[in-house]
Amino acid sequence: MSIRIGIMGYGNLGRGIECAVAQNPDMELKAVFTRRDPAEVKILTENVPVYPAGKAEEMAGEIDVLVLCGGSATDLPQQTPKYARLFNVVDSFDTHAKIPEHYAAVDAAAKEGGKVGMISVGWDPGMFSLNRLYANAILPEGSDYTFWGKGVSQGHSDAIRRIDGVKDARQYTIPVESALEAVRRGDNPQLTVRQKHTRECFVVAEEGADLARIEREIVTMPNYFDEYDTTVHFISEEELKRDHSGIPHGGFVIRSGCTGWNRENKHVIEYSLKLDSNPEFTASVLVAYARAAYRMNQEGQAGCRTVFDVAPAYLSAMSPEYMRSHLL
Repeated sequence: MSIRIGIMGYGNLGRGIECAVAQNPDMELKAVFTRRDPAEVKILTENVPVYPAGKAEEMAGEIDVLVLCGGSATDLPQQTPKYARLFNVVDSFDTHAKIPEHYAAVDAAAKEGGKVGMISVGWDPGMFSLNRLYANAILPEGSDYTFWGKGVSQGHSDAIRRIDGVKDARQYTIPVESALEAVRRGDNPQLTVRQKHTRECFVVAEEGADLARIEREIVTMPNYFDEYDTTVHFISEEELKRDHSGIPHGGFVIRSGCTGWNRENKHVIEYSLKLDSNPEFTASVLVAYARAAYRMNQEGQAGCRTVFDVAPAYLSAMSPEYMRSHLL
């Protein structure tokens, strides 16, 4: 029997979920739910209905896992606890500081409904989180470093677009190469945010806009750019579409530590990602954890879970025998 998947929200992430489900033979897409007019939403999978978001609650018995594709700022804090009472759910909640309170809300709702609510799934939080945990367990004496990029930061790009006189923009987060190399050598440097990353902005300005003012507002923007060395390029709309239409991303998780009675031996653990499509990769992680949520619930588990709580075997469609003979 296939795992029946529902998608709540059909933007970049929702389309990525649809593509990932098509690559997993033990899954089928059952329905897509949207806050837009369903008649205007065209999906890729034939013979799968698109419903208004409000219809999801009526289909609780027809969907094994509902994948929530909303934003972390306002959507997921409301949606995940709401739907965890009715479905096994998976979300990509990524506001790190608020994960404990989100966990508590989803845990209560999922236990009430007898379901599994899998939160904060993706690559950070998610795959990067796992690698930080593994590395800390293996090298208890050491230092953690996380570098993001080179990649498009959608939140920072949106912040630039809110500036008066900006028509469109893309912002790239870029690791500082000298800092990255120092960490890889095992130097254990103490790094400020400015020393770890730079930010590069490509901006399409409205005709007649004050470019100097726009640049000043970008580089001094609190919580986004003021703590970083930031470069601003003004380009045409055609150049932006031609050269910056994708959503690449990636990064590195590194732990540098030591072993030995006198801590005489150094070790560096590194995990890296280079992604052509941030939302499609995130979607692929979500779909693997949707399988885990379904299996764990089938065993009788209920409540909130994170990537830390899931044994790797739950993620794969491969049999335990195949995994042991081919991957172990």
